[in-house]
Amino acid sequence: MPEPGPSPLQSSLPGAAARFGAHVLGTAQSRASGSLPGLPAVPGLPAPSAPADAPAPAPPAPSPALRRLLGGPSGLGTEGLHPARWEGATAPAPAPALPPAPEPAAPAAGNPIPGLYYHPVAEPDPARVEEVSRRIKAWALEEVELYPEEWEDQFDGFHVGRYMVACHPDAPTVEHLMLATRLMVAENAVDDVYCEDHGGSPVGLGGRLLLAHTALDPLHTTKEYEPAWVASLQSDAPRRAYRSAMEYFVQQATPSQADRFRHDMARLHLGYLAEAAWSQTEYVPEVWEYLSMRQFNNFRPCPTITDTVGGYELPADLHAQAAMQRVIALAGNATTIVNDLYSYTKELASPGRHLNLPVVIADREGTSDQEGYLKAVEVHNDLMHAFEAEAAALAAACPVPSVLRFLRGVAVWVDGNHYWHQTNTYRYSLPDFW
Repeated sequence: MPEPGPSPLQSSLPGAAARFGAHVLGTAQSRASGSLPGLPAVPGLPAPSAPADAPAPAPPAPSPALRRLLGGPSGLGTEGLHPARWEGATAPAPAPALPPAPEPAAPAAGNPIPGLYYHPVAEPDPARVEEVSRRIKAWALEEVELYPEEWEDQFDGFHVGRYMVACHPDAPTVEHLMLATRLMVAENAVDDVYCEDHGGSPVGLGGRLLLAHTALDPLHTTKEYEPAWVASLQSDAPRRAYRSAMEYFVQQATPSQADRFRHDMARLHLGYLAEAAWSQTEYVPEVWEYLSMRQFNNFRPCPTITDTVGGYELPADLHAQAAMQRVIALAGNATTIVNDLYSYTKELASPGRHLNLPVVIADREGTSDQEGYLKAVEVHNDLMHAFEAEAAALAAACPVPSVLRFLRGVAVWVDGNHYWHQTNTYRYSLPDFW
């Protein structure tokens, strides 16, 4: 029987607000009576406390990522940052998010960067990887005609199916995974064709990006000029890919989720333009300037849709909270520095000078290439520790089910992103700095 597709999401804001309000009232009442408040039920979290005479429920099986997230950071000086711990007996083994593979998973390919702070992940479900890989190649070749035949090996070497399955293990169906996979491939096409490897150039980039963005955020114009804009959406591969991927996405996302994604894509395009401007003027930014650019030119649009891919919604007002925005920004920044580190040798071998964090540190702080690279590893680790501390604090302060699940999803995306970079030996190799 074919797998059913996802149902369009409904806004969970009223329910989330009611649950959070009930939690606040319950906390106040429990403080008055001296008892401990219960938490709202969340998949993968302990259930609310039951009456004393009720039979004890079976112990929950939280996901490793959520245990890590709610456990907070580790190491000296971090004890006060832990909002929750597993007390008493050893926590039960986590239940797999997806059906186990028929054979034991082989060790991850590739070598992790020495000294890099990261969390290993389970090998992604091979059946899902195969199906997503098959579907995305059919979409790229037949629906949007994304690349010519001579680029096929590069498309296959990207291993986008393995990437997306590793980053979204809670996706309820393959079609949910395809929402993220199409967008990832479309974004990569814009980067390659407009900015970098396949004919990209900083010259005129702003105009190209603006027109491509209208495939995500439609133009509202007069009847006289609308047909020309519609025709333009088919004029090149990046715009065809953006338009098609977004059409699939909006069919399943809520309006607020779609608008959130458009906003994050505008951030991404702004970052592209800053990097292009520096390339045209041959300017090497200060380290803090480079990190500012990387907060925009980064992976943020990918983890920010983790709720859509998971089949639920983080309500707009909770997503917009300053604490949540900080968590998302730190996650995007850390994952993007991972890309800088793993793609370092690939970029050195490319024509021209590519800006990445090790190069900028070495130039601006007068260090050797090796010292600049190792300092960039430290910057990544600091961002990761900050992300985990802020996420744990937010989970404790706002235990709304959708907040907890979203934080867990972002943490899993961060780990899956590292897994893909480490294992993609077709694209990446490490410098000889150890």
